[in-house]
Amino acid sequence: MSDDRATPDLHAVREELDSIRLSIDNIDAALIHLLAERFRFTQQVGRLKAANGLPPSDPEREKVQIARLKALAVDSRLDPAFAEKWFNFVVAEVIHHHEQIASTGTIETQP
Repeated sequence: MSDDRATPDLHAVREELDSIRLSIDNIDAALIHLLAERFRFTQQVGRLKAANGLPPSDPEREKVQIARLKALAVDSRLDPAFAEKWFNFVVAEVIHHHEQIASTGTIETQP
């Protein structure tokens, strides 16, 4: 009995995978650059807060941002729970930076 299914062209599949992965790599690079830019701005916020005796975190702003990002995620067909987890992860780092700025005036960074 013969198999009517076509044998995949593994070379063509590998080329397509490589092309898709290159696009993913480019997006990852852009995300890293965007996160670096975001942290530069949040560090400005941290310095402003420290200079004016404001607390490192702003729970009300965080609630508003979570709702906004979850809505954006739904519109983009991304899991809103994932968007919230990502935001909470980033905010935890931002708060850590703000605490460092308030206590030492600077942020300890890894090389």
